[in-house]
Amino acid sequence: MEMEQQDVKADRLERPDPLLDSEREMIQDTWAKVYQNCDDAGVAILIRLFVNFPSSKQYFSQFKQVEDPEELEKSAQLRKHARRVMNAINTLVENLHDGEKVVSVLKLVGKAHALRHKVEPVYFKILSGVILEVLGEDFSDHFTPEVVGAWTKLLDAIYWHVVGVYEESQC
Repeated sequence: MEMEQQDVKADRLERPDPLLDSEREMIQDTWAKVYQNCDDAGVAILIRLFVNFPSSKQYFSQFKQVEDPEELEKSAQLRKHARRVMNAINTLVENLHDGEKVVSVLKLVGKAHALRHKVEPVYFKILSGVILEVLGEDFSDHFTPEVVGAWTKLLDAIYWHVVGVYEESQC
């Protein structure tokens, strides 16, 4: 167990490579298509997260007892949070050219989730996988292996920054 924790910590300390201009463009192009249906995509992402990783619902008092995906889909609170998640991603994608803005947004998100909501950072990693899975299925014409690679790089960078905020908040 101790060795696993060291491995995880070592993974977190390795900063992801910066996005190439071509990767930024692929992300922004595919995101434009996703964001046209941001409400549906956001709800699909959160429902998949809650169905496949039920422990993630523990942070949502409004619907942590709801088991039925159709009932979850009707939840106004879930839709509201899905919209917030999609808007945060949109802000990041729109500002990929502005590293300071991206870091600023990630600090706000990280601090809110670390301090106010007490969400374990591993859920950001889990959510990244769910985002890739849902978008890859729902937008399969646009999510080529190259595009998935660019999105993976972005989501890894988001996770790295958020974990950094968590570590700062623990000090």
